[in-house]
Amino acid sequence: MAAKISVKTLLEAGCHYGHQTRRWNPKMKPYIFGERNDIYILDLKQTIIGADKAYTFLKNLASKGGTVLFVGTKKQAQESIATQATRANMPYINQRWLGGMLTNFVTMRSRIDRMEELEAMVEDGRMATLPKKEQAVLTKELEKLQRNLGGVRDMKSVPQAIFVVDTKREELAVREANRLHIPVVGLIDTNSDPDVIDYGIPANDDAIRSVSLMAELMADAVLAGSGKEQISEAEMTGTAGTDASDDAAATAGEKTDEVVADAQTDAAAE
Repeated sequence: MAAKISVKTLLEAGCHYGHQTRRWNPKMKPYIFGERNDIYILDLKQTIIGADKAYTFLKNLASKGGTVLFVGTKKQAQESIATQATRANMPYINQRWLGGMLTNFVTMRSRIDRMEELEAMVEDGRMATLPKKEQAVLTKELEKLQRNLGGVRDMKSVPQAIFVVDTKREELAVREANRLHIPVVGLIDTNSDPDVIDYGIPANDDAIRSVSLMAELMADAVLAGSGKEQISEAEMTGTAGTDASDDAAATAGEKTDEVVADAQTDAAAE
């Protein structure tokens, strides 16, 4: 079963509000319903279609052991990205996208190792034996690493897909994923470029309620695919629902291009 979400829920979350008409990308025209007071209004029928395709893809990807990296560094997205990614047991970036996160993952992984090394020094007391000045320098380094990389500490390799809240703001993340042929699921607002997104969801990427709703729905998809469904707030109100796929028991370690290809094929078929 694919995503279930109502127009009423989308309206209440403000998903239909786009940007001012002077700030738009002409490529988004097919997803725009109209305009009101110089503000573009997104077509919520297109939102439902996009959300359904994205949900199905992520559900199938998760059922085959794929990893989805949740990305949202703008203030409105930081909390929901961390909350929903953690709920789905997936990595996330919600502070700052560091260049090379995907395209230079070996170096990025070395920074994560450094973070864990410093954490071990604090835990076993070695940090406390150092001179105060050196402690201050290392503590500052550790705090910065934890802030930027804490959400991806358990990501041992590049993900099989990324979910991005603001595809324009996170342009670098999208570009790196495109370069590595990693599928991108993302909210596309009226100022976005839908051509660089594999599974675009036309929706307001600025309103907290809109962002939270979509992040929750994508986390639901991952949980459905991995066979670890949880009752989310949306499900309790009857506005969104999921159902685990039959092949949810696929080996969690199977993280190859084949996983992505299979998920895309399944999503297209459903």
